[in-house]
Amino acid sequence: MRLSVSIPRLLITAVVAATLATGCSWWRKDSKLYAQNPESRPLEVPPDLDMPSTESAMKIPATASATLPSAPAATTAAANGFTVAGTRDDIFNKVGDALGKVEGLTVASRAQVLGVYDVNYEGANFLVRVSAVEAGVYVSVVDPRGLPASGEAPTKLMAALKTALGG
Repeated sequence: MRLSVSIPRLLITAVVAATLATGCSWWRKDSKLYAQNPESRPLEVPPDLDMPSTESAMKIPATASATLPSAPAATTAAANGFTVAGTRDDIFNKVGDALGKVEGLTVASRAQVLGVYDVNYEGANFLVRVSAVEAGVYVSVVDPRGLPASGEAPTKLMAALKTALGG
């Protein structure tokens, strides 16, 4: 019995053997990227993870602009505060002494660290705030919401403090 081997089958076998012998790039794993240590390989970050989305980060609701307070008029700002030369702690103590001399005023609490006196004067509750500024110390009155206090009692008290402190 004779084996019959066809020429095309013989050629295909030879090509496959030559490819395997020379080392096909499909079979090699020693390319430059894989030859490196895992620590020295470049880090690949997917495009959507390299920067956080900031589209909705600082959106202000449409109704918020309607509730923002308007800037106080110059006469209101002058009636709600004044500047005195000195250090914050010294002026805070002088304001405390001056508040003690005002007839009909009750100091509910004081916080020297915050620079605030919580007072009740002529039926109105508000804060007398003492804060350091570039020109010295700013003494002002604010309502419980932190806005400049308005009304007759805060204006009257600020006039008395300004006279007592020479501001």
